[in-house]
Parts: sequence; C-alpha cells; structure tokens
Amino acid sequence: MAHLSSFPSQARAILSFSLPRRAVALAGLLLASLGSLGQVAAPRPSPRASSAATVRGRTTVDYAKGFTINYVGGCKVITISNPFEQKTTATRYLLVPRGTSRPAGYADAVVITTPIRSLVALSSMHIALAAFLGADDVLVGVGNVKYASAPGVRQRIAAGKIMEVGQGRSINNELLIAQHPDLVMSTGWPGAGLSHFQTLQAAGVPVMINSEWVESTPLARAEWVKVMAALLNKEDLVNQKFNQVAREYQRLAALGRKAPQKPKVVVGLPFKDVWHVPDADSYMAQFLRDAGTTYAWDKTKAPSGSLPLSFETVSPVALTADFWLQTGSASTKAEMLAQDERYVAFAPFKTGRLYNNNKRTNSYGSNDYWESGAVRPDLVLADLIKILHPGLLPNGSLYYYQTVK
Repeated sequence: MAHLSSFPSQARAILSFSLPRRAVALAGLLLASLGSLGQVAAPRPSPRASSAATVRGRTTVDYAKGFTINYVGGCKVITISNPFEQKTTATRYLLVPRGTSRPAGYADAVVITTPIRSLVALSSMHIALAAFLGADDVLVGVGNVKYASAPGVRQRIAAGKIMEVGQGRSINNELLIAQHPDLVMSTGWPGAGLSHFQTLQAAGVPVMINSEWVESTPLARAEWVKVMAALLNKEDLVNQKFNQVAREYQRLAALGRKAPQKPKVVVGLPFKDVWHVPDADSYMAQFLRDAGTTYAWDKTKAPSGSLPLSFETVSPVALTADFWLQTGSASTKAEMLAQDERYVAFAPFKTGRLYNNNKRTNSYGSNDYWESGAVRPDLVLADLIKILHPGLLPNGSLYYYQTVK
C-alpha cells in the first residue's frame, strides 16, 4: 500500500474526507483514479473528558469510533475495528508490561510488550502520534524518510538512527526482522490487514494496524494519540495534552459558529477532471461549520465520503465565493492557471483570497499539515478562523495555511 503522504495532495484531500462506513467505496475510487475535516453535531465537552485526567495511568476514549482501550489487571487491551470489511471485525492487542507473563484468556490477541522502546511507523500520522507525546526517540524506522516533518525525527534521520523500511509490497521484511523493533505500526487499507504482515508476525515482530484516517471528526482523528500513549505508558501526559487540544478546539468552534458573517467558500481543485468536495458528513465539512462559513454542500451526503462533481457544477459557486481553500499542489496563481485558465473568472482568484494548507512543507516535500495537523485540529481551526474572520483572532500568524501568491 502506498504511504498516505506519498499521494498527490488532491488525492490526500479526497482521502481525508472519507468515513468508516464508506471507506471501501472511496478507497476503490482513489486507487482507480491514482492508477497506480467531520463532525455532524457541534463539538461539545465529553462527560468523561474531565474525569479521565484525574485517573492516574489510565485514559478513556471520548470521540474516536475506531478503537477502545480497556485496563485489565496490570495489562491493557486495545481493540481496533476494521472499517473495510462488510461485517465489522476487530483485532485485539494485549499490552503486557515488560517482565511479566501473558495472562490467560486472550489467545486471539496480538501481544505487545510495553512500554515499547522501538517503533517503526509506516505513516506520517504515526510519527505525529509519537511527536505529540515527546517520544521522537522511540522511532527507529519509517516507511519513507521523505515523509517526515517533526524536527526531532528529521534529526534522527540525519544521524542515521532511523532506517527506511519501504511500504506495501516493497517493505523490507529482512531488515525489520533483523532489527526486531518492539512494534511496527501500519495504516489500515482494504485488503491490507494483518495477513499482509504474516512474515513479520511469524518472526515475532508485532504489527498494529491503525485506521485513524477514516475517523469522521477532527477530535476523533486526533484522539488516536491515546493508542500511542497506552503503548508508551504515557496516559497521564496524553490526558493533559489532549484535553487541552479538545478544550481549545471547542472554544474556537464556539467563536467561529457565532461569527456574524458566514463567508461563502469553495474547497480544492479538480483531480483527473473530477472536483471532489467534502460532503456533509466529512470532517472537513465540520471544520467549515465550526469556522463559520457558508458551504454549498453542507447538507449533501455521498456514499463515497466526498462528492465527485464536475467543473460545471462547482463553477457557479466558485464564481461568487468569498474564499478558496486548499488548492492542492498549486502554490501560485500561475500554477493554477496552468491547470485551467477558467479559474481567472472566479471571485477569490480576482480578490486574492486564495489559501493553501502547505505553509509547513519542508525541503524534502513533506507537508506537516498531513502529519501534526491531524493531532492539532485546534491549530487548523484557528487558521481557518483567522482567514475567514480576521477580526475574531487578530493576533498571531497562520500556522498551516498561507496565501497563494
């Protein structure tokens, strides 16, 4: 399976609009086209969020739908669902403290010794999970060194402390078996479950399959950092830091939703002659609601997780839109016009209200929006409010977004 960060930015945007119950259809659409932000209700404080922070060494799952964490004796059981199967299936991971015996009753579970000391992350999202917890030093391998943005991880790559192990069919099993990390973390994908890693499992290298990218709300996606916290025995830290993110996101959402003006927005660019826009149930649509916008497809749902529209369908909206967000691989107006000269007629193109989420792209081409942005939805929402309602957040500069020159 291709690393998610290796997809063209337009395809990653389409991918990010997906929902668990619709992931199979969307993934098939993406794979074919490649050839080879959403919460339905306004975010509100969870009744469990405050109590979780008071329980030492434990955390609770308040937003995410794709995993659960249970504490059984001295062990932890993480159950991760597989959203790509017709019938819901799940994999159990038994986290056993180092130096203790495996308890009875979990014959079907994948055993992981904790706290993990060495991790191979096959997705840039997993790098973000470790970096959020200040655990850069646990990373000893990544799928592709190009797709890493965290400064601590880049330093470890430069120092030769992180190996490149490949991805999909090109994954280097021999290297992984020789290094024998405590855990290999991969991204879930249709047809790429644990059976894809039989060689590693047979050699005693545990593999965890995460499908955090199919969560449908910004805070749910970010909450997967609690999986990493359980693996590292950092529950106290994650309770503190994640609760701060959640509270700030909720504060900003309340601010954006009460904005007196609701500017009209258009999102994305056509990809292979199809303009994929977020549908009503997508996390990006929720970002737009919480940022206080008028979005033409706010009530329109699609089975694939995003709406595949024609240029002729989107252009009437774009002609009169106030802002144009997330222009894919295009960083300048000239690059946009090179794709389609008709963009010159759109109102945001004329006014210069064009913003792309690629400000934090490093010299290797890795865009930190797709890495740390997943665990910092509060920063993403703050950017959107600063763009759309500059009077509401007059201080500070944009973090992930920048003007298209």
